[in-house]
Amino acid sequence: MSASQTSRLTTYAVAGAPALMALYGGIRLLDGSREPGAGWMVGHSLMLVGLLLFVPIVAALRGLLAPGGAAGRIAATAATGAAFAGLAASVVQIGIDLYVGAVAVDKADQHRLFDVVQSKPGVLPAFYSVGPLLFYVGLLALLVAASVGAARSLRWWSPALVLLGTALTAADLALIAPAAVLYLVALAPLAGVRGAGRLAAA
Repeated sequence: MSASQTSRLTTYAVAGAPALMALYGGIRLLDGSREPGAGWMVGHSLMLVGLLLFVPIVAALRGLLAPGGAAGRIAATAATGAAFAGLAASVVQIGIDLYVGAVAVDKADQHRLFDVVQSKPGVLPAFYSVGPLLFYVGLLALLVAASVGAARSLRWWSPALVLLGTALTAADLALIAPAAVLYLVALAPLAGVRGAGRLAAA
């Protein structure tokens, strides 16, 4: 993929990922959206695509970093790996949710199916409680690394807004939509980034 294509993909992802996240958050507030049916399937499908759009965003953030020394490179690689691992766990979680929503006949059956899946050893920590958290840890680490030092590419408010948005969703899933707006503002400077080029953020 050429540098211009990568730049366009990042721009689309920066706009699309938070937008789809906000749509999912809005659908969750509708009656009947938390039980098997169209609302459940549409909302989770939108969130799945939104999560996948974070892949080029994480890659663009890694491209902004040019850490000196082995320790810096290891830290940047670890943060990127954590973000991708968390995204993978979140994608699996949404996949489980979509499967349950597709086969469950009613809310009681939905709860039963979730109990069956989540009772399997390792499923809850890997795909629900711990695994998805790695995405936020890795994303925040990359944002902080890109916003500190003399050669910073982002301003301090990018990681601060993502941290605030993450805290909002952790406090109440009803706040997913406003959190998505914070993510959009935080990530907007990434639009148009090419390779490891620096943004004019001074």
